[in-house]
Amino acid sequence: MIQIYDTTLRDGTQREGLSLSCADKLRIARKLDELGVAFIEGGWPGSNPKDAEFFERAHDLEWRTALIAAFGSTCRVGGGPEDDANIAALLDAHTPVCTVVGKTWTLHVTEVLRTTLDDNLRIIEQSLAYLKAQGRRVIYDAEHFFDGYKADPAYALETLRAAARGGAETVVLCDTNGGAMPWEVTEIVRAVKAGLAGQPFGIHTHNDGECAVANTLAAVREGAVQVQGTINGYGERCGNANLCSIIADLELKLDERCLPAGRLARLYDVAHFVAEVANLAPDEHLAYVGKSAFAHKGGIHVAAMRRTTRSYQHIEPEVVGNQMRVVVSELSGRGNLLSKAEEFGLEFERGDEVAGVLNEIKALEAQGFAFEAAEASVALMMKRQEPGYVAPFELIDFSVNVEHRRGRGIFAEATVKVKVPGSTEVLHTAAEGNGPVNALDSALRKALVPRYPVLGRFQLADYKVRILDGNNGTGATTRVLIDTQNGTKRWTTVGASANIIEASWRALADAVEYGLVLA
Repeated sequence: MIQIYDTTLRDGTQREGLSLSCADKLRIARKLDELGVAFIEGGWPGSNPKDAEFFERAHDLEWRTALIAAFGSTCRVGGGPEDDANIAALLDAHTPVCTVVGKTWTLHVTEVLRTTLDDNLRIIEQSLAYLKAQGRRVIYDAEHFFDGYKADPAYALETLRAAARGGAETVVLCDTNGGAMPWEVTEIVRAVKAGLAGQPFGIHTHNDGECAVANTLAAVREGAVQVQGTINGYGERCGNANLCSIIADLELKLDERCLPAGRLARLYDVAHFVAEVANLAPDEHLAYVGKSAFAHKGGIHVAAMRRTTRSYQHIEPEVVGNQMRVVVSELSGRGNLLSKAEEFGLEFERGDEVAGVLNEIKALEAQGFAFEAAEASVALMMKRQEPGYVAPFELIDFSVNVEHRRGRGIFAEATVKVKVPGSTEVLHTAAEGNGPVNALDSALRKALVPRYPVLGRFQLADYKVRILDGNNGTGATTRVLIDTQNGTKRWTTVGASANIIEASWRALADAVEYGLVLA
């Protein structure tokens, strides 16, 4: 079984723009333990008070699967581990595992540490042996191993042997600069395996050459028993190896077990949970765990998928907790709409029944509409094709007035005239708002809530505006997306026009109609 060593809470937090509180780190650690990783590296206890607090609080918690590891460096040059503050901090963390990083590359030994090659070997061996004697399990991270091996293969191997003599249960080969290529990793790891006489080894890669996952898999194929990385590939510069991809690849492609049975289906949830806690927008195009990983947009693709999902999917998305999606756009075919109809519970049996909607979508997208993110608008267009469908309201006209008045400032007023089924009365209402769209929304609600009280529970969740052809200046086409929420149900509608009020009304009216008819 391949050991998954997660360093999101230490190496991952070195990503620019990512900062976690102690409470955040504990929440993520809990989620990682539920996923079933073997090790969780909580931080560097000697570097800052927050990491020290994490280890203090983690010590009192029960961990079902994972072992908590504290990270630190070898003792200082010219001294020993017995009186070294960094080694003392590792022991004070009271973790069952200590991970120690040391120098491999002769450049770092002579120019960064400014010591001799022999003294570097001494501090590696003595630091690990001291921690081992204090009852800790010890993992050794060989920093810049691949660059060090290229510079001096014999010395790079000797640093690993020093770590093994010191009691390291695993020596980890680190591509710290992230520039190694998969074929280089294969060749070097093969040489390391031959030169270590059975010593277990692991792999820790960075993504500066966009090869972190590939390099990790290459090392596993050559015998690595431990994989280090981060959730979503978070990390310094271009990031660390993405454990979400690696875990899925190991279990589904290499047939290597790395999680307890049944845990792989939690992967999607963990990826999005960590992004949420880190206050980062999820990368929805990530392999396996991105929302778009199993999204199908091209008409030919969807037509094939309707016959067999194997035609354009390399795995079943549910295996990693994800789901297949069909996207509607100008690139769609009739199969896309039939799939969306089934999703929304609408009954269309043949492709020609949705041909009119498909043509309308293509025409509207040419005018600036975008239906990929506005599935509620698509659903409404199909609903309106059903025989006998009657919309819950009909717009007669509306007007919007925006004024600046002394002593009051800017305000907007809107009037709306609508009719509802079963009545010949024209409902004529007016409302003020802090802007024209807010005023229109208020006026429409004022007219319809007496007939449809459920509308009172609808909330505007988001309002997005995008200028499509800025070269036309203030005459540019504007696209408006409106997100509406009713409890836990959320839907998106779209409008587009050179007039932002018209675009907003289209999206707003669709949002209300969808909520009343289909939500």
